[in-house]
Amino acid sequence: MQYRKFGKNGDEISILGYGCMRFPTKGGRIDKERTEKQILMAIEKGVNYFDTAYIYPGSEAVLGEILEKHGMRDRVKIATKIPPYLVSSKKGMENLLKTQLERLRTDYIDYYLVHALADLQGWGKAKSSGMVEFLQEKKAQGVIKNIGFSYHGDQENFKKILDDFDWDFCQIQYNYIDDHNQAGEAGLRYAYSKGVGVSIMEPLRGGSLAGRMPEEIKGIWQKAENKRSYAEWALLWLWNQPEVSVVLSGLNEESHVEENCRIASLAQPNMLTSQELDLIKEVKAAFLKLMKVGCTGCSYCMPCPKGVNIPLCFSFYNGRHMFGERFFSNFQYLLFASDVMGGRNALASQCVACGKCERVCPQQLPVVQHLKSAQKALEPWWSKPFLGTARWGLKVIKLFSKKDQEAS
Repeated sequence: MQYRKFGKNGDEISILGYGCMRFPTKGGRIDKERTEKQILMAIEKGVNYFDTAYIYPGSEAVLGEILEKHGMRDRVKIATKIPPYLVSSKKGMENLLKTQLERLRTDYIDYYLVHALADLQGWGKAKSSGMVEFLQEKKAQGVIKNIGFSYHGDQENFKKILDDFDWDFCQIQYNYIDDHNQAGEAGLRYAYSKGVGVSIMEPLRGGSLAGRMPEEIKGIWQKAENKRSYAEWALLWLWNQPEVSVVLSGLNEESHVEENCRIASLAQPNMLTSQELDLIKEVKAAFLKLMKVGCTGCSYCMPCPKGVNIPLCFSFYNGRHMFGERFFSNFQYLLFASDVMGGRNALASQCVACGKCERVCPQQLPVVQHLKSAQKALEPWWSKPFLGTARWGLKVIKLFSKKDQEAS
């Protein structure tokens, strides 16, 4: 296993992190026996960074139980997240953190993230609820060791949020397809320049970059002198960049643990040749040709006067079409591009066809028409009831959280 320093703090973190959102299941519940086996296997192979969240059903509790059972808490770093869309007061934050510590069976959290920020509005709401003071207080007490945030918005807002607080680390979606979507390469390098550690989520785009490939893409990979698996190409592309601190992988198969750890034991910064990097660019270009919208994520079209996050909409639209991520893309799009989680409504349906985006698009794309197509695919008839249910669900969770706090 290779290790890198994680930002300012000097912690030596395994370049492969264990993503705990998708533990294996059995009978509709987390399969504790298999999860335990996989976690222990990963730790023995050198993985020391485990990423979970308050809203991942059962994840924190299962991880805490396994680490306590085997006395391995001190061998790993735990990262978990506070959802700003579920708390609106310091008391609520206190109660939520107390629950997380109990679930994880620990008295401190190594890496604590503000979960799923997408724009300045969402960050502003979190700040107005007292979150900054809460996080600083808990860090001073040693209950939280490092403060960070996970992000699902555009590059401009990412940099503004990064500049607005003394962050220790951050978490972004990044892979060779999304190198200019969301925070992108520019955001990665900007964070690194500020001494902020960067963890990477969706390195394989939900597994799509490691699964079945179109024949056109297969032909390009076959030209490589060094024969590698699709997963190996995607992971090495990330670890080739010294700015990447840790890459999170959802290791829910024993074979995944074996392969990912093998790759992580070989990976070094700048190990890929210029020819190999050109090959990956060729693969990306071929993917873009096959996609519904040839958007490169340059963000020249931003900001939209009506708040539409155009590159984000196209990223989910392309993923739905190209990789068969239908439910996954719709679900993530509706949560991260709407105002459900505290940010601004950036859905494609906000478009009023003003045409400003089309006048500045370097690809000369018919952006307005593509947004209409994206809206049709990503905002079906059930999207409004879904968003209404999601808003109602968050209110119910907040209510129960408040009652728990009052009871304690």
